[in-house]
Amino acid sequence: MTTFDERSRFVTWDDPVASWKAASGMGGIEVLKAIEGGELPPPPVARLLGFEVDQVSEGLVTFAFEPAEFHYNPLGTVHGGILTTVLDSAMGCAVHSRLRAGLSYTTLELKVNFLKPVQVTTGRVRGEGKVVHLGGRVATAEAHLVDGDGALYAHGTCTCLISSSGAGSSAAGAA
Repeated sequence: MTTFDERSRFVTWDDPVASWKAASGMGGIEVLKAIEGGELPPPPVARLLGFEVDQVSEGLVTFAFEPAEFHYNPLGTVHGGILTTVLDSAMGCAVHSRLRAGLSYTTLELKVNFLKPVQVTTGRVRGEGKVVHLGGRVATAEAHLVDGDGALYAHGTCTCLISSSGAGSSAAGAA
């Protein structure tokens, strides 16, 4: 019987309900800047997957992560769902950065194109999300996943529905 070297990873996170409450009354850019500055903790998904806010400005949000073994699929590359999550987070948060207090968003449609595999040897990658259109009920955004040299690994687009915020809404938990 073949034996394998088992690895483990320990993940901690802050209470997301407490974070949502602390963020209530804040506009999207304020929430994202507070996460970027450490005044609010990152949401649990960011801690679980190991990605972080890299840049926040109105209409433009970038997330970055260092590919690790725990991101791998059985083929030895970062799972497409991880890359999609980074791109979706960047696009959604770019939309969030343009929303006033009391508004939220939910991703309605998401399309991602994978151009080449991401591996541990790729090094740090960034998902750069940018608002394309912001209307009263619908927003669209696009994102690019690039490495430190600017090489493109994936790109995507999304459509978001804008609505009033509620407890546990997407906007409160985004990032």
